[in-house]
Amino acid sequence: MTKYKKVLIKLSGESLMGGSHFVIEPDALLHYAGEIKSVSDLGTRVGVVIGGGNIFRGLRGVDKGFDRIKGDYMGMMATVINGLAMQSALENLNVPCRLLSAIRMEPVAQGYSKQLVRESFEKGEIIIFSAGTGNPFFTTDTASALRAVEMEAEILIKGTRVDGIYTADPEKDRDAVKFDEITFDKAYSLGLKIMDLTAFTICKENNLNMLVFDVTKKGNLRKIILGERIGTFVKN
Repeated sequence: MTKYKKVLIKLSGESLMGGSHFVIEPDALLHYAGEIKSVSDLGTRVGVVIGGGNIFRGLRGVDKGFDRIKGDYMGMMATVINGLAMQSALENLNVPCRLLSAIRMEPVAQGYSKQLVRESFEKGEIIIFSAGTGNPFFTTDTASALRAVEMEAEILIKGTRVDGIYTADPEKDRDAVKFDEITFDKAYSLGLKIMDLTAFTICKENNLNMLVFDVTKKGNLRKIILGERIGTFVKN
């Protein structure tokens, strides 16, 4: 039996690069599509949010002279491109899915609405949420927390390159210690940069648990849905 019946999976845009210099590395894209399919095959309803950092980051653009609002909209467009790529990869695996955008842009993607989300889940479709919240000054972390609450997900699963949350960056500090479980309050007091503060607050106030894990390892996502303890569990 599965532990979770409805989840939202958050991936970074950089994860689609797969360590290469390409904006979207096909092998990396197919890996993540396969991981998501393995969860859907279990009967779990899945929502997906992908960042746009592999293409453009609004805040980095500001440092180079971009207008902040225009830069943020460029970042939102980047998430739509990544969403289209994931939709194509899933469809190539014969997985029914729907791409929704917080900014209306038919025929590329349908405009987001909770009614469409409900209809998609009833049809067994995976839903890819793109264009963030549709507003500047909000990150895809915030969008993932917001969409998770709206779709009534049981947990927000954030895929990273490391196997959980540590006291420091384990790629830079060999003495970093991993947390198997941590509260939102403790993570905040320790200054751990798991998600931005707005996203963190949405999860905490709506009692939405979070799991941070290594998404690059094949089979990890399926193990989580089946109830195996992987990564770091964040709760109130």
